[in-house]
Amino acid sequence: MLDIKFLRENPDVVKQNIKNKFQDSKLPLVDEVIELDAESRKTQQEADDLRANRNKISKQIGALMAQGKKEEAEEIKKQVTQAAEHLAELEQKETELQEKIKKIMMIIPNIIDPSVPIGKDDSENVEVQRYGEPVVPDFEVPYHTEIMEKFNGIDLDAARRVAGNGFYYLMGDIARLHSAVISYARDFMIDRGFTYCVPPFMIRSDVVTGVMSFAEMDAMMYKIEGEDLYLIGTSEHSMIGKFIDTMIPEEQLPQTLTSYSPCFRKEKGAHGLEERGVYRIHQFEKQEMIVICKPEESPMWFDKLWQNTVDLFRSLDIPVRTLECCSGDLADLKVKSIDVEAWSPRQKKYFEVGSCSNLGDAQARRLRIRVKGENGEKYLAHTLNNTVVAPPRMLIAFLENNLQADGSVRIPEALQPYMGGKKEIR
Repeated sequence: MLDIKFLRENPDVVKQNIKNKFQDSKLPLVDEVIELDAESRKTQQEADDLRANRNKISKQIGALMAQGKKEEAEEIKKQVTQAAEHLAELEQKETELQEKIKKIMMIIPNIIDPSVPIGKDDSENVEVQRYGEPVVPDFEVPYHTEIMEKFNGIDLDAARRVAGNGFYYLMGDIARLHSAVISYARDFMIDRGFTYCVPPFMIRSDVVTGVMSFAEMDAMMYKIEGEDLYLIGTSEHSMIGKFIDTMIPEEQLPQTLTSYSPCFRKEKGAHGLEERGVYRIHQFEKQEMIVICKPEESPMWFDKLWQNTVDLFRSLDIPVRTLECCSGDLADLKVKSIDVEAWSPRQKKYFEVGSCSNLGDAQARRLRIRVKGENGEKYLAHTLNNTVVAPPRMLIAFLENNLQADGSVRIPEALQPYMGGKKEIR
């Protein structure tokens, strides 16, 4: 969410940013919020004047009563009563105007970083760099569920009977591999100085609206009926929410946390062929990383975060590439975002396995996450998040890239301690 003062002073900048994100339908909102803001400030000034006048009159009443001029005092009391009624009306109007302004400001997108490429959707994202040599083996790589089924490692039919489409049972070595990847990712991030955390898996509505846009909320979140609780779509939500309404001493920054959680998503929208199996599902597990830092340090942390994901995948012998997300592919709160994509030998192309985002002070403004500097200055923190690893999508990349001609799957050295010393699964 933007600062209302910034919007008031830079309406053309805000409008151009909306155009860059190809959201022209939101352009009228800028003028609308400026008009409401002007009316709100006028109402506030009128209310302030009334309060000041009321205090002045109250002193006059006291003086008149002391002089025994009761009739004059009663007349002035009537004026005070009338002023109080008008003040109540103004305060009500001010509250209503502020609610309207906040509702609109929650919809206007954040200002994107100047380095973000301009494009309509993810088809115009820009490849930044490749890591590792993408290999296509001289044998056929089966679909990922076929690989899992050969190890008796997945049961989609039973899951469908129990919970419907978009769920799965993982079993045996495949289930163990899933847990091994999560545990390895946890220790990988701890070794890089992040504090491990297991957060709440449900959050209240004020946290939901603090960390994401209304459009994302509607498309992703499952609501707990009858309660002000939502199942998290990623642990970033509850991890950033951990700092709601806090004043963090500057010397305690940066806050660097890595968290494990299950994730629950509606996954609304069109599902293509590659979303069969366990590619796009309603429930999965994830290792996440978040950073709360000073504004001037967020670009540095942004680069560190996505590099962590690249390094983790390369340690498991999986080729990856990074993509700079274009303006039209950025969610409304994001300043800048990079996707990490893993190589699929079967599809002979890359597919998304993680996303790193710098949200500037947007989440901090919504959640009131402030920093107190050494000189007493108070300012909004910057927040960032990135996927460390998210099985089972990561398992697809792992199985395809480590599949051997005889149907066995090689276990990279880094993961072997988490698989009981196994060098392969058969």
